[in-house]
Amino acid sequence: MSGYSLAPFILRRPWLANMVMPAANWYANAAGYKKLGLRYDDLVEEERESTQIALKRLSPKESYDRIYRIRRSVQCSYQHKLLPKDQWTKPEEDTPYLRDIIAQVDTELAEKDALDSMTVTKRH
Repeated sequence: MSGYSLAPFILRRPWLANMVMPAANWYANAAGYKKLGLRYDDLVEEERESTQIALKRLSPKESYDRIYRIRRSVQCSYQHKLLPKDQWTKPEEDTPYLRDIIAQVDTELAEKDALDSMTVTKRH
């Protein structure tokens, strides 16, 4: 989850948000993850160290729910089917639950690297 986001810039300008939101909603629906019952944070790559640490910090219920959503979507994929429309992830349910934890872990890892690479010099 690196890089810069234009979202804060766009959301601070209501006229721009009104122009961009239809395209953003179309793109989110076209991605198809909501039709499999997934949330956006379920798609985060798990191979990164910070993601692994963040996943360990999830509450047991949130971790269970995440694993259930992923397994259910894999089963749908194997069967080449989508979930019934009433089981699709609704936009109000697609809230971030992992991004903030990953950002916190990234900050902690950067601080740790900075402290580990610090050199101490003697003053004369």
